[in-house]
Amino acid sequence: MSQRLNKLLFSRMRDVNLRYGLISDGDRIAVGMSGGKDSMALLSLLLRFRRYTPLQFTLTPVCLDLGFGNDISELMDYCRQQSLELIVHPTDIAEIVFELRQEQNPCALCAHLRRGALNRIAKELSCNKVALGHHLDDVVNTWLLSLLYEGQFHVFRPKTWLDRREITVIRPLVYIEEELLKRYVEEEGLKPVINRCPADGGSKRAEVSALLEQLASSYPDIRHRILSAIEHADHNSFWIS
Repeated sequence: MSQRLNKLLFSRMRDVNLRYGLISDGDRIAVGMSGGKDSMALLSLLLRFRRYTPLQFTLTPVCLDLGFGNDISELMDYCRQQSLELIVHPTDIAEIVFELRQEQNPCALCAHLRRGALNRIAKELSCNKVALGHHLDDVVNTWLLSLLYEGQFHVFRPKTWLDRREITVIRPLVYIEEELLKRYVEEEGLKPVINRCPADGGSKRAEVSALLEQLASSYPDIRHRILSAIEHADHNSFWIS
């Protein structure tokens, strides 16, 4: 793969890790694996990060079978090639979301159920951290969704401690744009799982992503500017009573 891209992604992961202390010696990290490009890139980059830093930590890839019949054979093969055991856990999330609840906004409920199941499984596997594949575009899209549809300033953190589960959620890719991850996956020859979810690509998040692309055509650095605003928010500017 491109040495320049390799160095760029490594430096972005290193920077976010240094700033927020995502990974420490002795960590046992469950890696959430949907099999999509983001989670494939996450696992690959975490393996590279472990190889080229002095940090010692273990990685356990975990895939939730949501019930859509996705073919994860390529994902299983990749994990075997990396001497990792892919933990596949069956769930009834698809049935709950699309049959029992028949949600108009299924993605929100699905994400909530997936997070809960993944955190529970990670705890059962004696992991102290869960790594998710959210990238820079996800950060900005979440912020825009909150602003446009909820009238709030809300976005997830790179590192979150969950009191109920006593586990830490980390997001090592939040400094990396989605487009860079696409290039990385292609150049590494990784083969993402085809998502058979009927709501894939038709959510409000997809609409906001398209809006962001329009803005980026006029303001190419908009993602990093919004990220900078989030990280350096002037608390005196918020009207909090």
